[in-house]
Amino acid sequence: MGLKVYINGKLYEKKDAKVSVFDHGLLYGDGVFEGIRSYNRRVFKLDEHVTRLFESAKSIMLDIPLTHKQMAAAILSTLKANKLKDAYIRVVVTRGPGDLGLDPRKCKGNANVIIITDKIVLYPEKLYREGLEIITVPTVRNLPEALNPQIKSLNYLNNILAKIEAINSGYQEAIMLDSLGYVAECTGDNIFIVKKGELYTPPQCMGTLRGITRDSVLDIAKKKRIATHEHVITRHEVYISDEVFLTGTAAEIIPVVKVDGRVIGKGKPGETTLMLIKEFRKLTKTEGAQY
Repeated sequence: MGLKVYINGKLYEKKDAKVSVFDHGLLYGDGVFEGIRSYNRRVFKLDEHVTRLFESAKSIMLDIPLTHKQMAAAILSTLKANKLKDAYIRVVVTRGPGDLGLDPRKCKGNANVIIITDKIVLYPEKLYREGLEIITVPTVRNLPEALNPQIKSLNYLNNILAKIEAINSGYQEAIMLDSLGYVAECTGDNIFIVKKGELYTPPQCMGTLRGITRDSVLDIAKKKRIATHEHVITRHEVYISDEVFLTGTAAEIIPVVKVDGRVIGKGKPGETTLMLIKEFRKLTKTEGAQY
């Protein structure tokens, strides 16, 4: 049997998992999503991810036809059905089918709830050992007043355009600045710098998603008595930092050794980054909802 996909309370074979071409999620990116991971049959930060999904939906006035508890149960049951020990989970909620106009009131009935459980490899293992080289791209992060980055909407074109610019320049990842020229985040990850043993990351109000892996790193750092700061960061501060790393559910924690041609620190993953990777991996082995 192949991969099974959850759609509105039922499991479908991958080839049969379909929604209407009139779905506003397809036509306009009108919906929300979450990326979640499981490790050794434990779903890491499941409650936090489901909470963020419901917060995103509330912000765009999208009613999810499940309770928080029902959504968590559906995720766990889909993982069980696919017999996955370690998985990447994509939860998608769309406005549902309507007509070809923008008016969301034309989407009659319940929203579509889709849960996909599969594998993901964002970066090769070599880059976790040797570090990633990244650049800054021209595409700036969406203004919070236009599309707040705290909403994980299905419209990811802003990020995709930046990713295209990185790829066209021969890189896998890129820094996106905000409208004021400060570092916001990367196309799919949050960014941290280390300077003189202290940790810095852009605040969530500056065009930055409040990442769940990001928050886990801040928690680990505080437990290790590493000073943490959430404030604006310039590219200059990135260039002269001792270490740089990125965080995200799919990426986990990945070191960065060169930014815009500038070697970071000693040009290899730093001690603080390596310690955080080790502690984060320990955390994923012991924390999470079991299935």
